[in-house]
Amino acid sequence: MVDGRQLKRYHIDQPERPIEPEVEKAAYDLLPALLADVQDDGTPAAGWVVLHRGADTGAYLLAYTWVWDNVVEVRIAAAGQPALDCPDDDPAHFVELRRPGVGCVWELAVLEHERAAWVRHMLVPESPDLTGYLHDTRAEGPVGR
Repeated sequence: MVDGRQLKRYHIDQPERPIEPEVEKAAYDLLPALLADVQDDGTPAAGWVVLHRGADTGAYLLAYTWVWDNVVEVRIAAAGQPALDCPDDDPAHFVELRRPGVGCVWELAVLEHERAAWVRHMLVPESPDLTGYLHDTRAEGPVGR
């Protein structure tokens, strides 16, 4: 639970280099600032977070939240990636991005799963099942295979 939102957490890293503890801490310290405001429209305050450690100096934090019943909103922060206007190459120095991206090809594997899980548990059943949705997570392992 983060600022009233129930969030699933996903990590994408490199097999030879897991996400460093300082990168994880910096990302989750910033997370509340990335979350969309909780709406009073009946949509459960739920979503998911992807923390992705790139193969280079970059690290990325994506906060996806459900709004308006069937729309997903994303806010993104990056660290250590000069191409995204990060101030340095420190993977724990996150800055919020103002670009309209939704995620890179590796992060979109989680988006695919989460879209299907939301439909399966929240939109198709006669009664929405938030608990079922929150327990329905993408299997761990490599993305893109």
